[in-house]
Amino acid sequence: MITLPSPSELDPITLWAVLVFVVFLVLEILLLRRRRGAAYPTRDGVQSVSLGVLSTPISAVVRTGAFLIFSWLYQYRLFDLDMRHALPWVLLFFGDDLSYYLHHRMGHTVRLLWAGHVAHHSSEHFNFAVALRQAWGELATKYVWYLWLPLVGFHPLAIMLMSAANLVYQFFVHTEIVGRLGPLEWIFNTPSHHRVHHGSNIRYLDRNHGGILIIWDRLFGTFEPEAPEEPVRYGLTHPLPPMGLLSLAFHEYVAIWRDVKRAPTFRAKLGYIFMPPGWSHDGSTLTAEALRTQAARQPASGAEG
Repeated sequence: MITLPSPSELDPITLWAVLVFVVFLVLEILLLRRRRGAAYPTRDGVQSVSLGVLSTPISAVVRTGAFLIFSWLYQYRLFDLDMRHALPWVLLFFGDDLSYYLHHRMGHTVRLLWAGHVAHHSSEHFNFAVALRQAWGELATKYVWYLWLPLVGFHPLAIMLMSAANLVYQFFVHTEIVGRLGPLEWIFNTPSHHRVHHGSNIRYLDRNHGGILIIWDRLFGTFEPEAPEEPVRYGLTHPLPPMGLLSLAFHEYVAIWRDVKRAPTFRAKLGYIFMPPGWSHDGSTLTAEALRTQAARQPASGAEG
């Protein structure tokens, strides 16, 4: 029989990290006011924090379900990895981060998955509050990319712990306060790399999907450095009008349904669900790769800047 641990056992790191998040949010507000003399985007920040708070019970349910599935799969593990030693934890660190990369990249590659992730990218600001702007829909599919870990032999509780640590790290890359970090930029996901990820500039679209490490993006061709000559424009390529939390969380699912209904063929209907965001059966809208190709064919004077 599988013994179900308490929520604090499944995610002890995030619970303790909340206080740290609050402290860094306050520090960021004070530093930005001192540097720029500008008001913090309060409405946007409240919306971001609200999405994060309301995602907590959803996340708790999903993590519990994931733990149960991991525990079942763990019975059929290939190896008995002793988590009392350091090496399995090192291997799990890389395995967890690769799993997160795959999950995150697919969230930008398949429109149905993008519908669950898009809320996180909807802010036109970039700060610690945006890190808490959790997209509810993606929680339902996130752990699909982690199913191989218990089969290899990583203990389910260890997987949940490492996953939580990865998310806590990502809070700290959501800021404009920190510039480039020298040699660390080659290995780790940094604020500079993650600013690119949140950019709506054509050259920055669907880039830098890493969690803690940036090596996966470098290996798999999705890396793009932050360019001094092209400041990042945050948000979506088509900014959203003001909307409530429920609309923000689920608007893209509604848009998919509308596109599916109007699609002329069954193949086109599937395309609006499973092709990348921006795909259209008639070319009226373009994917990120198509936009990049189009921009590359334009004269330099007409390119995005």
